[in-house]
Amino acid sequence: MINVVGIGLDGVEGLSLNVRKIIANSTILIGGERHLSYFAEHPAKQLKLGNFQEIIGQIKDIIETENIVILTSGDPLFFGLGRYLLAEISAAKLSFYPHFSSIQLAFNRVKIPWQDAQIMSLHGRDLQQLIPLLQQGKEKIGLLTDTNNNPIEIAKLYLSLDLPTNYQFWVCENLGDENTEKISCFTGEKLAKLESENFANLNIVILIKIEESNSLDRENLPLFGLPDCVFDSFGDRPGLMTKREIRILVLGELELGTKQIIWDIGAGTGSVSLEMGRLCEDSQIYALEKTAIGNSLIKKNCAKLNVKNVIAIQGKAPETLEELPKPDRIFIGGSSGKLAEILEICVEKINSKGIIVLALATLENIATAVNWLTEKNHEYQLLQIQISRSVSVANLTRLSPLNPVTIIKIKV
Repeated sequence: MINVVGIGLDGVEGLSLNVRKIIANSTILIGGERHLSYFAEHPAKQLKLGNFQEIIGQIKDIIETENIVILTSGDPLFFGLGRYLLAEISAAKLSFYPHFSSIQLAFNRVKIPWQDAQIMSLHGRDLQQLIPLLQQGKEKIGLLTDTNNNPIEIAKLYLSLDLPTNYQFWVCENLGDENTEKISCFTGEKLAKLESENFANLNIVILIKIEESNSLDRENLPLFGLPDCVFDSFGDRPGLMTKREIRILVLGELELGTKQIIWDIGAGTGSVSLEMGRLCEDSQIYALEKTAIGNSLIKKNCAKLNVKNVIAIQGKAPETLEELPKPDRIFIGGSSGKLAEILEICVEKINSKGIIVLALATLENIATAVNWLTEKNHEYQLLQIQISRSVSVANLTRLSPLNPVTIIKIKV
């Protein structure tokens, strides 16, 4: 048998009596320099882990005649050496004796249950793999790091995405070493300003989603084009909103004026309605959203930004549209599969010289809108938008694309 033993920074003291006996009876000890240093006086022949294929070749030559122990960090089957061994050696010849994994120790030090956490190893991997988890606003994320994908670079990536989700960053260093273990908590902004030298090479980063406690600094907000992170969003879909760059284009296409009645159909979090309300304080914006949580978010964002001319209405289009006053401008951001019916009533209800703007993300909705407009002989303009945002990648910068959006403008 080959016994694969997980060992922590507490060395031999952290091993059970049974595992110590297994190591004591070994004739070959294989491990990294740190792991082998705990057994400097052991009589077994010691092989340092270097070239994995060379070590595997040596193991296969002696597996029948030697008692082999391979020392590795933490749990060998948790982003560890175990999976590589299983790919080369029969499972029947391998026994595993795990230590605490670094992720397990980290969550216990932070004192947060972790059975529902999203775990990702960034060790030797592309930091971009983390983006979907951040965009989805996962409640708890545990990250194994390396010298390139370190706590500072993780914080910089998070900030560059301009997300509506707020995270607490825990950096857990040298876990298991009673002399050098250190647990620190940061905001993303504070962590990004530090240097990587501030942290030990052996560290784990834990991100915990939190509610923003600081009051919004309204005085320093731009007149329009608000950052996405300003808006409270859906807890399970934090990225579900009309993005800042698209909002800016939509506002321009609507050709907003004074004292207008405006419909925002499928308002979601109310990001477009809020932008219009701040720009046109003497206009009245009706933000129609079918979900209760969306309706609540619109009201919450109105209070947050002190916007008083947006009326949040929970209801479905096109039915609820019959109850609203005739509009001068209409923005359609969502249709729930009833786009043709919604367009029918919008064209019927809108005042003369009105403008309807649609922001569509699917080919099916684009086809539905174009076919309907063609059949009804309405003039329209298409604007296809593909936007990428810069994100930090170690000491480099790359462009991360947003979903393509097609804007359709109809003048009635």
